Amino acid sequence: MPMTEREKEGAGKAARYLKVELKRAGVTYAELARRLNEHGLEETEDSITSKLGRGTFSATFLFACLAVLGIAAITLADL
Repeated sequence: MPMTEREKEGAGKAARYLKVELKRAGVTYAELARRLNEHGLEETEDSITSKLGRGTFSATFLFACLAVLGIAAITLADL
């Protein structure tokens, strides 16, 4: 089922937020993949590039990324 415009908007905001946090932390997609793999998620630099480029990924992926970046809390206003 195709995403609605509102869903696309929310997905884009989440992807942009994650990209900003990666940049702020100085973490590359390759480093993010390594950290996620250490926590049992099978990700590659290419899979992360694809997810963030599309702007679509699961909440599980987002939460795992936040955890390995050491981000304990976000607010909806951050998105």
